[in-house]
Amino acid sequence: MTLARKLGHVDADTVTRVVICLNGFMVAWYGNRMPKRFFPSELARRVSRLGGWCLTVSGLVYAGLWMFAPIPVAVGLGSAFILTGVAVPLVYCLSQRHKFKDAT
Repeated sequence: MTLARKLGHVDADTVTRVVICLNGFMVAWYGNRMPKRFFPSELARRVSRLGGWCLTVSGLVYAGLWMFAPIPVAVGLGSAFILTGVAVPLVYCLSQRHKFKDAT
C-alpha cells in the first residue's frame, strides 16, 4: 500500500481504510479461533463459543464499515460493534458465575 500511495495509485484515505479494515479481519480471525480451544468445563466452552461468535461478527462488521461507510460513521459504529462484541461475552460470563460456583 505504501508503494501504491507513493506512485499515486491510491490516496491516503484508501490506505487508512485498508489498514484498519485488516484490523477488523484480525479480530474476526481471532474470534473464529476462540471456540476451537479445548476447555474441560462446559460453562467455559459456552462462554468461548459465544465470545467467538461475537468477536467474529463484530470484526466482520467493523471491516465492512471501514470498507464502505464514510470514515466518521466507520469510526463510531465500528468502535461500538467491537465494544459490543467484547462486552456481550463478558456480561454473559458474569451472569453465569453462580452456576460455576455451584458446579465446583
